[in-house]
Amino acid sequence: MRSKFKDEHPFEKRKAEAERIRQKYPDRIPDLTVGQFVYVIRKRIKLAPEKAIFIFVDEVLPPTAALMSAIYEEHKDEDGFLYVSYSGENTFGSEQ
Repeated sequence: MRSKFKDEHPFEKRKAEAERIRQKYPDRIPDLTVGQFVYVIRKRIKLAPEKAIFIFVDEVLPPTAALMSAIYEEHKDEDGFLYVSYSGENTFGSEQ
């Protein structure tokens, strides 16, 4: 799946931005599990408990217990960013 960020910014600019961020914050790749990362995202976007959110890296659902730092090292793009996509669905089928 193609990223809007990739479409809007040339490779050289993305790579330079990733390098700048990594130099400024060398130890800032979160030491969270995928499950904890999803929890943080749910809280920040105030997602209702009956709603599900699934994250994908390279079109694959990563294991909930995997560390985001390991996911980053294994799946980071050549520009230095980790591209994560998401999908949501209503898990209990309530009407809206």
